[in-house]
Amino acid sequence: MAEFQVCDRDLPDALLKTYLNAEAIAVDTETMGLIYQRDRLCLVQLCDPQDRVTVIRIDKKQTEAPNLKQLLEAQTVLKVFHFARFDLAILRQNLDIYVQPVFCTKIASKLARTYTNRHGLKDLVMDLEQVELDKSSQSSDWGNPNNLSDEQLRYAANDVRYLLSVRQKLITMLQREERWQLAQECFEALSVMVSLDLLLYRDIFEH
Repeated sequence: MAEFQVCDRDLPDALLKTYLNAEAIAVDTETMGLIYQRDRLCLVQLCDPQDRVTVIRIDKKQTEAPNLKQLLEAQTVLKVFHFARFDLAILRQNLDIYVQPVFCTKIASKLARTYTNRHGLKDLVMDLEQVELDKSSQSSDWGNPNNLSDEQLRYAANDVRYLLSVRQKLITMLQREERWQLAQECFEALSVMVSLDLLLYRDIFEH
């Protein structure tokens, strides 16, 4: 398994240039919890098609990361997430980053893998990559970035390591089942969904 690089507060200039040359990158975040207004962003993980993985430690009360913002808002680089809705909201809430363009493997999985109701990352990677992810560090304290364990860092890195390959397999399935256009329309709608989430709207499309 390839190694990963850990850096603090932002993406270094050299890595920014490298990632900007990619057609797509995988992205994930680790936070103190799942409530945007309460729980802060702790880590941002990136991986490109050459399996270059970077883990960025975000400081408490940090409000900007200019290089990361440039990368995640770059129109020329597709950003691939699993359950993008949460990650997009936490990045916007904490670092004022409006991520675009976006591919969400969870949405794609729900549209393509209708033979199962198991769309979590672990099940998805096992089904499409035949790799079993270790999720033992999923619910752990990410709030002290300078004292993260090797297990936590490996967990964080693995959450982006397989997303680009999974994306390609899901696109093939979506095209085969004639749902690729619908998936792209869903991805485009994510920005609006995030805006509603951050304003605490619920069920706005219901009767």
